[in-house]
Parts: sequence; structure tokens; C-alpha cells
Amino acid sequence: MKVNTLKYLISIIFIIGILGAGNLAYNEFLEEGTCPKLSIIPACYVILACFVFPFIAHLFNKGKIIYFLFTGFALSLATYATIGQLLGEIQCPKTEGGLPMCYISFVIFASLVLLKIISLKKKT
Repeated sequence: MKVNTLKYLISIIFIIGILGAGNLAYNEFLEEGTCPKLSIIPACYVILACFVFPFIAHLFNKGKIIYFLFTGFALSLATYATIGQLLGEIQCPKTEGGLPMCYISFVIFASLVLLKIISLKKKT
């Protein structure tokens, strides 16, 4: 896969993630309690930030540290939430079809991390 194709694919995944997390954050803003909290901050706000900041770094081809810091943090949160959901200890928000959104976040952030690693290796 070419570097430009990877950059385009990463951008599409970010846009899908921002739309999904943005919608969830908006719903949390309207009706508190939609998202689980990380201390006092709703997790969907944190996840939205973890999409927006690395997307900006990706678009301007700057800040690999920012990219991996935010996507790595979100991936670790999604991994924790996914395991907790599977064990029945955490209740993730669900889609209308009943799919826990932490599963979706896990797949999206794992894809973003892996695709970025592949694109960086292709550049060298």
C-alpha cells in the first residue's frame, strides 16, 4: 500500500471516529450520564480529544509524538473498557444495535496506530 493511500485511509478513519465520538459527546452534553466518567470528565470527551489532536497532527504531517500519545492513550482506554465489558465489570455505551462502543473504539484506535506505524516504515 502506498504512503498516500495510507494517509488518505488514516484520514477517513479519523473523520469517522470524530463524527461518532462527537455525536456521543454532544449527547453527553445534552443528557449527562450517557458516557462513563474518567474521574469527573466523561470518557467520550477524552476520546473525542484523542481523535481531534492526532488528526490535526496527521493532516499537517507534524507531531508523531502527539499522534502516538493521544492514539496510544485512547487505545489503552479502549482496551481496558473492552476487557471490562467482556468481564461484565464495565458498561460501555452501546449502538442502537446493541454493540458496545468500546469495541468500536478499540478497533478504530488499533487501526490508527498500526496504519501510522506502517506508513512511517514505508517512508524510510
